Amino acid sequence: MIELAAVGVRHHAGPSVLRDVDLHVEEGELVVVAGATGAGKSTLLRLLNGSVPHSTGGHVTGEVRVAGRSLRTTHPRDMADLVGSVGQNPAHGFVTAYVESELAFGMEQQGVAPAAMRRRVEETLDLVGIADLRDRRLDTLSAGQQQRVAVGAVLTAGPRVLVLDEPTSALDPVGAEEVLATLARLVHDVGLTVVLAEHRLERVVQLADRVVHVREGRVTAGTPQEILPGTALAPPVVRLATALGWSPVPLSVRDARRRAAMAVIEPVGALGGAPAPAGPVLLRSRGTSVRHGRVDAVRSVDLDLAGGEVVALMGRNGSGKSSLLWALRGIGPRHAGTVDVRGQDPRDVAPTIARRLVGLVPQDVTDLLYLETVADECATSDRDAGVSAGTTAALLRTLVDDVDGATHPRDLSEGQRLALVLALTLAAPPRVLLLDEPTRGLDHDAKTSLVARLRDLARDGTAVVVATHDVELAADLADRVVLMAQGEIVADGPARAMLTGSPGFAPQIARIMAPRPWMRLADLYLGADQAP
Repeated sequence: MIELAAVGVRHHAGPSVLRDVDLHVEEGELVVVAGATGAGKSTLLRLLNGSVPHSTGGHVTGEVRVAGRSLRTTHPRDMADLVGSVGQNPAHGFVTAYVESELAFGMEQQGVAPAAMRRRVEETLDLVGIADLRDRRLDTLSAGQQQRVAVGAVLTAGPRVLVLDEPTSALDPVGAEEVLATLARLVHDVGLTVVLAEHRLERVVQLADRVVHVREGRVTAGTPQEILPGTALAPPVVRLATALGWSPVPLSVRDARRRAAMAVIEPVGALGGAPAPAGPVLLRSRGTSVRHGRVDAVRSVDLDLAGGEVVALMGRNGSGKSSLLWALRGIGPRHAGTVDVRGQDPRDVAPTIARRLVGLVPQDVTDLLYLETVADECATSDRDAGVSAGTTAALLRTLVDDVDGATHPRDLSEGQRLALVLALTLAAPPRVLLLDEPTRGLDHDAKTSLVARLRDLARDGTAVVVATHDVELAADLADRVVLMAQGEIVADGPARAMLTGSPGFAPQIARIMAPRPWMRLADLYLGADQAP
């Protein structure tokens, strides 16, 4: 179905992004593309629908064929019946205002008969679980809901190859399982070929026929058991199996539970609850409410955030997490309630003061980047924050390596852009730091650096809140978990108790070791010579 022979890609006058790539994908395979942030995963995906080089420019060598069609001579618009694509940020690809019309748009361009169009729309609404959203405006949906609509809009056109760039990055764990189960069903029952890039391999690796590892411009392909062990890509279940010498390596929680039941695994010391907050309450929210039109997004929330603690704000897509963060920052709407940060309301003070009270890194960081180069963004941030030159650039290097200061911010990968905005926010350290899905687009090493940086901020007395669907991040980082549903806080407690007691939001180790309260590899004694 897909053939790449000696393919190389170079953007403009820069270095090669991909070199000597040979890859063969059979019809009906589910292939996962993995690798570090900025390694070239998105470029590889864009080769498959012809947007590289036809839309992005650059120079491509070698040959790319999909179902026998050469991408060298076929324009992307002529591939629409064969390859469907969903990008990292689905909202950027929407062309209509409402869910149902977005699903129908691609078929309208293909001249599909109205009766067939209606049937496909109905099937797709049920297939991706968005029937209740059919009449909603796209700009009123949460990021996860938008992701499902984008997948559905591609499926209605009936492609033979589906290419997705981090399709579950904005989805809660339950929603991610539903979307991935849908993709697996399409692969097995319909024969659809699916190629997707993903950082959260714990969600998808058990469904993959093969993993394509992109590293330093080159690719290595093989089964998950061949590619993942011993790499930073490996999800917790693979790292556990490798440390304990299990062979074959299990890829699913189910298979790992069976192996763990026969193994002698001990915890590392006593596992208690989260430590008490290290400092005084820095932010106090009382009765905070947010409405979007007729929708009550946040309903009278009371929340205290103490210096020195890291809080994971969790919940299903559309539960109100993002709306609450924007209200606490003082930028988003707040229709009722008060927010007090050490005696001041961020909504009522000058922007230069507000940024030192509460910093917010939003889900979509692109709108915050408006200068021509990364270096310009960093230099402007240093001046606005009143810090020494080079401070922001140094912060950026702690999050991601090898970001050229001459690069336009919109040419960065999603993870690199997120890291840049985080560095801009931290240049003037706020008392309270709010992050909305900060690990979208970040690889394992970048996520490890982020965790270390946020822990350092907490030790320095900052109150840190991370709205996230990444349960592995919450297990590694959080002292406390606040769970939202339908705009309300429904649970609030120590991270260990909250995560190990939740079947939907439990990390892989917690699921494997249940009912014992272990949730990270660091909780387990795996032998003196075996590092988790």
